[in-house]
Amino acid sequence: MNITLSIDEQIAERAREKLRAVGKSLNQEIRDHLQHVAGDDDVESRIEEFHRLSGKGNSHGWKFNRDELYERR
Repeated sequence: MNITLSIDEQIAERAREKLRAVGKSLNQEIRDHLQHVAGDDDVESRIEEFHRLSGKGNSHGWKFNRDELYERR
């Protein structure tokens, strides 16, 4: 089914930029969201997405430090 949406151009473009960084289109994100809302979450597709995105993060040089994890503030 094709659906026409009215979305502010700036919002759509910012969303596209963020989704491009994770390899998704705006169309795919909207489809995934509607499936979630409808209760048709497919665990298999979420696992596939996890595998597809794994290792694509950027820590900007930050390294894990166990002492910092347990540091009390």
